[in-house]
Amino acid sequence: MTDTGDGGANDPFDGNDELVAGTDPDATPEDIAEDVRHDIQLGHVQDDVSHVLEERFEEAGIKARPEEVDDLAEEIEREASS
Repeated sequence: MTDTGDGGANDPFDGNDELVAGTDPDATPEDIAEDVRHDIQLGHVQDDVSHVLEERFEEAGIKARPEEVDDLAEEIEREASS
């Protein structure tokens, strides 16, 4: 994908080549988990929650062990479905 946006606040691209806006680079794991939980409740997440978390953590520069991501994904799925 090529960044064709002008980097404005409502631009779907964040102004950096190859990076789509969406995850705040200063987001904490808790922020990301809450965003994913909310997206699930809205029906916006169709993929595996672990995969979504891994992608968003990577976008934010957060390193987490796969086991931690899987545990968090399970917790989010439980909370979002209740």
